[in-house]
Amino acid sequence: MTHADLSMNLTRRALFGQGAAGLGGLALGSLFTKQGLAIQAPDPLAPLLPHFAPKAKRVIYLLQNGAPSHVDLFDHKPMLKKMHGTQIPDSVVGGKRFSTMTGTQTARPVLGEITEFSRHGKSGATVSSFLPRTAEIADDLCFIKSMHTTQVNHAPAITFLMTGGEQAGRPALGAWLSYGLGSESEDLPAFVVMTSRDKEASCGQIFYDFYWGSGFLPSKYQGVKFRGSGDPVLYISNPEGMSREVRRTMLDGLGELNAIKLRDQGDPEIATRIAQYEMAYRMQSSVPDLTDLSKEPKHILDMYGPDVLRQGSYAYNCLMARRLAERGVRFVQLMHAGWDQHRNLNTQLKIQCQDVDAPSAALIKDLKQRGLLDDTLVVWGGEFGRTPFLQGDITNTKQWGRDHHPYAFTVWMAGGGVKPGTTYGESDEFGFNVAKDGVHIHDLQATIMHLMGIDHERFTFRFQGRQFRLTDVHGEVVKPILA
Repeated sequence: MTHADLSMNLTRRALFGQGAAGLGGLALGSLFTKQGLAIQAPDPLAPLLPHFAPKAKRVIYLLQNGAPSHVDLFDHKPMLKKMHGTQIPDSVVGGKRFSTMTGTQTARPVLGEITEFSRHGKSGATVSSFLPRTAEIADDLCFIKSMHTTQVNHAPAITFLMTGGEQAGRPALGAWLSYGLGSESEDLPAFVVMTSRDKEASCGQIFYDFYWGSGFLPSKYQGVKFRGSGDPVLYISNPEGMSREVRRTMLDGLGELNAIKLRDQGDPEIATRIAQYEMAYRMQSSVPDLTDLSKEPKHILDMYGPDVLRQGSYAYNCLMARRLAERGVRFVQLMHAGWDQHRNLNTQLKIQCQDVDAPSAALIKDLKQRGLLDDTLVVWGGEFGRTPFLQGDITNTKQWGRDHHPYAFTVWMAGGGVKPGTTYGESDEFGFNVAKDGVHIHDLQATIMHLMGIDHERFTFRFQGRQFRLTDVHGEVVKPILA
């Protein structure tokens, strides 16, 4: 472009755009090997991360959609059995807000836990009889029993948990980490998502794409969803009649055209398009190897349970999470629906636990025996808990259930710099309110960031005139759980 062309055509918008294109060129330089293939590198415009030496290199988030009942699984409260069927004291409820299903319910009879609890390991952690395999790894886990959040309905609560905001549109945790840290893998995305549902398909939540979206970050940082049937990623196979060599030639030509457009326009989404085409090409080789379980020892497959070979099951996804972790994927987000037990807690909870118990425990054992648990952070939990009181009629024992409960619930963490065999925080004698050492959702997010070597207050992105961060203007690192 000549000086005359510049004076005639270079608007203020174009100036900034082409300036960005220059930086985009630097980014593209780091995206290609000598063969022109993509590498998942950090964005050169991202802050220099990590801020300090990380304890964890990667995260596996086992998100239990629908909210597991903390008082039936981990948070043993003898008072519930003692007061079963009687009205929960108004002094405990204190005018709290609930979903529309019990918001107008005047009778709130206490529902005793429907499982049996016992203590396990040297730590003496209380775990439900419905989770025997999880109980075996109690000394590897850090239980947080004082979690609390602000939302009483599923979609905004999950959105808040994964993005730091109740409304859709902000980047997910995995997108933030991909943007700031990149990936250790050249052949797989930095952020992978897998979803599953309980066997009976009796209940479940919708898996909205914005749970793993990139928000206002460039779209190359959004999670890549692996499907539960057929090709894990759409269009990963070449069309009939197209060889890999022909696909390579086509992508080279397309890449040259997109590079010209990027140079002229400076639109970061064009850089995303180039990088994603190249990543898709590399995944044509890496994904078949990833999903080939023929070399997994039988005792490993058995450890994950009978569903491990069924694509799309929670067990299969947990094994895939381990295989993704050992291949350098930065953030793996598993989402398993079926915990929304309003009327069928006494029948469905056991089925749900059978789906997730062995695979979750196997993942921890598998990572540990491979030396990966030390630098892999695993988080297990839902968007909130479930009420200590019954939803419905206490005399109808065929339809016992619990409503959504954001005021106190339990998650567990393992590996990646957290203290094993510990319990942090307490709920009150009903499991209703936090009684000691409360941990807000923003605190959990800040702690995950910290374990990845990131100061959550310094890691920001400027959008619409302000600096945004995952934790908004909140969040404290939960230092007592750090190893």
